[in-house]
Amino acid sequence: MPKVNTGPAKRRRHKRIMKRAKGYYGRRSTILRTARDAVERAEEHARFGRKQRKRDFRRLWITRISAAARERGISYSRFMQGLKAADVRINRKAMSDLAITDPGAFGELVELAKSKIA
Repeated sequence: MPKVNTGPAKRRRHKRIMKRAKGYYGRRSTILRTARDAVERAEEHARFGRKQRKRDFRRLWITRISAAARERGISYSRFMQGLKAADVRINRKAMSDLAITDPGAFGELVELAKSKIA
């Protein structure tokens, strides 16, 4: 049975982990075993963070829309109900941007929503 030389492959695996652990504090950035644990844990948290970010942004957009709608005398839920009745299909991200950058156009949306509710 010939001897298998695993040195280069092993070094590549180690370097890949150590490169991802660069900047970690203490032994987490220098010792392979602790670095591997730290990298695995960090990647797991990063995955949850990507899911969390989507929720956070949606909450932010809704808060902005709600604030802009309340300035014009209508609650967020009534505003969305009016838009749905008017068959206006615009996502919350665009609506939030519209409320900030073009208040006049957002005001027209509010008026349209109010007319469909009443």
